[in-house]
Amino acid sequence: MGSALGTRAVRCQALSSEQGVRPTRDPLASASAGVWILRVMRIDFDPNELDRNAFYRLLTAVVVPRPIAWVSTTSAAGTDNLAPHSFFTVSSVDPPIVQFTSVGRKDSVRNAEETGQFVVNLAPEHLFEQINATATEFPRGVSEFEEVGIAREPSLRVKPPRVAASPVALECELHSTLRLGNSTVVFGRVVHAAVSEAVLVDGHPEVSRLRPLSRLGKNEWGTVGELLEISRIPLDEWRGPTGQ
Repeated sequence: MGSALGTRAVRCQALSSEQGVRPTRDPLASASAGVWILRVMRIDFDPNELDRNAFYRLLTAVVVPRPIAWVSTTSAAGTDNLAPHSFFTVSSVDPPIVQFTSVGRKDSVRNAEETGQFVVNLAPEHLFEQINATATEFPRGVSEFEEVGIAREPSLRVKPPRVAASPVALECELHSTLRLGNSTVVFGRVVHAAVSEAVLVDGHPEVSRLRPLSRLGKNEWGTVGELLEISRIPLDEWRGPTGQ
């Protein structure tokens, strides 16, 4: 065993110097098992020592993938706005509340606060270029619907329009906003959901038909790739980490 273990240790040391990894014993193995694993050596980043943009780029590269809220709003003056926000998630089920975060005071926030309404449109893969174009910082008062050439349709319960080609629209009444540093978190109570029949299977939205886009780091976007499916394990069926 000694020679075999010694060979493995030497190999680990070579990898450590060549690839920035560190050999260590497997904590789940017995002391005599001679099982070695490789741990990646970490680099530390202190947000207090990096400028805001640098740490923002790091966060958005590791908090991935991020779903996109393609938010349509209408200003008090009647101008329709459309912008993607990649800090987006569900906040509550009962009542149904979704949230998106605007970095800076963008028109989506101003309009939602002025009128108390907005729509979250799903960002589908086939509208990739149009979604990216609506992120352009057009002057206030310019409608992305007209500027980018995006068809709209009336909403049922709120004034802001839906994106006609988006397969899902969540019509929202403003619940509240929360200022966090230079960002604003917008919470909206979903008062109506409109889903295209084309993406439903047995009455339920099918992700392979929705084809949602997501944001990654830098200028990278993600699409739906390989799907993994697994059921949660009921407590009375739990058999420990080894499954026995």
